[in-house]
Amino acid sequence: MAKKVAVIGAGVSGLISLKCCVDEGLEPTCFERTEDIGGLWRFKENVEDGRASIYQSVITNTSKEMSCFSDFPMPEDFPNFLHNSKLLEYFRIFAKKFDLLKYIQFQTTVLSVKRCPDFSSSGQWEVVTESKGKEQSAIFDAIMVCSGHHILPRIPLESFPGIERFKGQYFHSRQYKNPDGFEGKRVLVIGIGNSASDIAVELSKKASQVFISTRQGSWVLSRISDCGYPWDMVFHTRFRSMLRNVLPRAVQKWMLERQMNQWFHHENYGLEPQNKYLMKEPVLNDDLPSRILYGAIRVKSRVTELTETSAIFEDGTVEEDIDVIVFATGYTFSFPFLEDSLVKVEDNMVSLYKYMFPPHLEKATLVCIGLIQPLGSIFPTVELQARWVTRVFKGLCTLPSERAMMEDIIKRNKNRIDLFGESQSQILQTNYIDYLDELAEEIGAKPDPLSLLFKDPKLAVKLYFGPCNSYQYRLVGPGRWEGAKSAILSQKQRMLTPLKTRTLQPASHFPVSLLLKILGLLAVVLAFFF
Repeated sequence: MAKKVAVIGAGVSGLISLKCCVDEGLEPTCFERTEDIGGLWRFKENVEDGRASIYQSVITNTSKEMSCFSDFPMPEDFPNFLHNSKLLEYFRIFAKKFDLLKYIQFQTTVLSVKRCPDFSSSGQWEVVTESKGKEQSAIFDAIMVCSGHHILPRIPLESFPGIERFKGQYFHSRQYKNPDGFEGKRVLVIGIGNSASDIAVELSKKASQVFISTRQGSWVLSRISDCGYPWDMVFHTRFRSMLRNVLPRAVQKWMLERQMNQWFHHENYGLEPQNKYLMKEPVLNDDLPSRILYGAIRVKSRVTELTETSAIFEDGTVEEDIDVIVFATGYTFSFPFLEDSLVKVEDNMVSLYKYMFPPHLEKATLVCIGLIQPLGSIFPTVELQARWVTRVFKGLCTLPSERAMMEDIIKRNKNRIDLFGESQSQILQTNYIDYLDELAEEIGAKPDPLSLLFKDPKLAVKLYFGPCNSYQYRLVGPGRWEGAKSAILSQKQRMLTPLKTRTLQPASHFPVSLLLKILGLLAVVLAFFF
C-alpha cells in the first residue's frame, strides 16, 4: 500500500489531491514552484515562465453550484459565476478549512521523477527538487502530477505565410492581461475559443475595430439559460444526459442545432460551426453577439496570408492597417520532469487509462490529475479522479490488465473523435456526467435515483431531473457526507441569494388552480339552472 505521496502543483487539482490523500490516511507532500496556491486562477500582472497565465477580467464559465467541491459548498453570498479573485478566495477558504497548507512546500521546483531500481516490486519513485538553489532527493510511494495543461502556448506561425513581414505587434493570448494600450488600434484575434472571444469583446470597447478570425466557427452560449438559471444547472441533468445517450443521432443533431440557435441564429452572425453536429465545447460569452451586432467585432474566415500591414482571408477579403494580432490558438503540454517513456506526448496526445494512468507501468503509482477537458466543470471532475486514485494507491481499488487498459484507450479515442472531432483543441474532451459516473462507480459512490424513488422520492426527482452537481457523489459509498442531501435540496436557494439584493414587496399571486376550481363550480351551477 502506498503511503508517502508526492503531489506536483498546488492549483485546483493539487489542492483536492491533497485533501483526498489526507481523507484516505496517506501522507502527501505537495511541491509548488511559486509562492502561493491557486495555479491558473491566481492572476498576476506579469507572465511567468512555467506558470499558467490569465487576463485580469477572467470569470468562470461554470456556476458555483456546479463547480464547488462535493463536501464544501461555496458561500451562499458568492455570485453564481465567479471572477478569478473570488474563486481564489474559495480555494483559500477550502485550504484553511481542511488545513492543507502545511503539506505544501512553496517555491520548490520538481526537477525529475524517476523510478527506483526496485520499482517492479516496490512501485517507488525518486523525486529530485530544487528550492533556493539547493537540490534535495526523496523517495515516494506514489506520484500525482497536477501541473496543468495551460502553460506552453501553441503558436502555429508556419500556418500564417507572411508573418515574418508583418510590421505590427503579435503575441499569444497568454501574454494578454487587460485592454490598456489598445486604444484606437485595429486588432485581429485568431481563434474562436473562450479566451479569443473574451479578449475580442474586451478589446472592442477600446480598439477602433476588432476582427475575429475562425476556421471552423463555434456555437456560442450565454451563461444565462432558461428562466435566468445558470446554463450548466439546466444543461447538465441526468435526464438530459440520458436523452443524449439513447436518442438516434439524427434527432440529437436536430435538438442540438435547435438548442444552440435559440439565443440567436449563428449563421446570420458568421459563427455557425463548420461541422455543427459535433459536440464540441461551446463558447460561453454573454457579450459577443451584441458586439458583432453593432459592428465593434467583425467575424472573418481563416487567414491565408499576412502582409506588412494587412490580413488576407480565405474568402478573398482583405483587412488593411492591422496594428495587432492576438493568437488565441491554444496550448500544448509536456512533463519535463518525467522520463519520456512514462507519459509520452505525441501530437498533443497522451495514452492514459481514463485520462490518468499510464497503462504500461508494473505498478499503478503514477497518475496525471486534471489532464482532461470535460463538457462541464473541471473541479468536480478532478475531485472524483483524486478520490479514485487515492483508493488505488491504498490497494482498495484495482486496475485491469495492460491489454484491457489499452483497449479502453483506443475505444475512448474513437468515441471522442466521433463526438467531438479531430481538432487539436478537442483532444482532451469528454462527456461530463458519463465520465463522472464512470469514476464514481469505481469507488462505489455513484448515486442510484431509481432505488431512492420509493425511499425518498423528492431526492430521487432532484437527482434525476435537477442539476448533476458534485454533492450527488457524497450520498453513498466511501467519503459519504451527511450534508449531501441538504446541499442538493437547498442549491436553488444558494443560487438565488446573490441575485435577490433588492427587497421587494411580496406579490399577491392568485393561484391558477383556485381560479380553475371557481370557474368549474360556476359552470356546474349554470348547467344546473339552464
